[in-house]
Amino acid sequence: MSKRLAAKAGLIQLPGTVPAEPVVTRAEVVEQKAKTAPGAMMQFLSSQSDAIKEADTLREQIRKLEGSTPVLSLQPELVQLSKWANRHVSSFDGPDFQQFKDEISASGGNVQPIRVRPLSGARLRTGQDPVPQFELIYGHRRHRACLELGIPVMAIVDDATDQELFETMERENRNRKNLSAWEQGCMYQRAIDEGLYGSQRKLAEAINVDVSMVSKSLALARLPDAVIEAFPSPLEIQFRWAQPLSEALQKDPEGLMVRARAIKLAKKLLTAAQVLEALTSSEERPVLNRSTPTALSIDKAGERIGQLAMDSRGRTVVKLDAGWLKSADLEAFARHLEAYFSR
Repeated sequence: MSKRLAAKAGLIQLPGTVPAEPVVTRAEVVEQKAKTAPGAMMQFLSSQSDAIKEADTLREQIRKLEGSTPVLSLQPELVQLSKWANRHVSSFDGPDFQQFKDEISASGGNVQPIRVRPLSGARLRTGQDPVPQFELIYGHRRHRACLELGIPVMAIVDDATDQELFETMERENRNRKNLSAWEQGCMYQRAIDEGLYGSQRKLAEAINVDVSMVSKSLALARLPDAVIEAFPSPLEIQFRWAQPLSEALQKDPEGLMVRARAIKLAKKLLTAAQVLEALTSSEERPVLNRSTPTALSIDKAGERIGQLAMDSRGRTVVKLDAGWLKSADLEAFARHLEAYFSR
C-alpha cells in the first residue's frame, strides 16, 4: 500500500515547479545508440580512429624511406679515388679549398655526404695500412678535406656501373663547383678512351650537354703537356681558347712547342691571357711580359759587349760585338753552353 502511495505522490506536481529531467550518463547514451546497427558501427569506428591514424602515419613514413640509402660514417682512407677522378691537384690548394676545409671542420664533418661504391673483393689487411674498400663516385673535395682533417667522412654506399658512375660524377660536378674546361676535357677523354661512349655525340647526349662543349673540352685535353704547363695553372684555360690553340698546333706544331717551353723556362709571372697571346702569336717578339726588356745586356767589366734575346718562337739569340769571340774560341764557347744545360 505504501509503495502505491509513493508512486502516486511522485505524479503530483506542485504549483510553480518544473518537472526535473532525468539525468542520462554518457555510458547510457552510447549503450542506447549501440542498440542499433548504425550505432554499433559508429561506436566501433570511434574506438578504432586513433589506431587508424597511427597506421596511416607509419605507412607514410615507410613510403618516404622506400628506396633511400643509409648514410654511413667511413674512414676516408678506406675510399680510393675513381679512375674517372677529374680534379687537378691544384683544386686542393689555395685559399678557396682552405676555407672549404675550415667549414667542414667547424661543422664537425661533411654535412652533405659523398657517394661511393663498394670495390669487388675488398677486404681489410691485418696490418696498419687499410686496403680501400670503396671507390669514390663524387665528392672529391669533401673526401680530401676529411682526409686532411683526419675525421670520418659521411658517405652513401651505392652500387653503380662505370657508366652510371661517370654520369653521376659529371652531373654532380656541374651542379656544384664547376670543373675547369681542361679538367672536363680530360674526364671526357678518359670516358671515350675506356669505351664508355662510342662518339662525342653519344657522350654529349648521355650527360645532356651540347656536343660543341664536349668538342672544345676534348680539344683542350689533347693539347701537348708542354702547352698546358706553359700556363700558370691548367684550371685557368678557358673553353673559347680551344680554337686558337688547336689552330696554332695544326699550323706550326714545332713552333708552338718551342714557344711553350720558352715561356716555362722564362719563369716570369704571366697571366693566362698573356700566355695564350704568346703561344698563338706569329710575330717575332719577346714572349715575356711588357716589363721585360727586349734584350738582356752582356757586359764585361762594366762595358757592354753583346746582348741576349728570345723571340716569340722561343729561339734564344746571342749577339756579341765583333772581336770578343774569335773563331778559334767557338768550340770552347759551345762546350760552356753544354755544361750549362747539363746542370
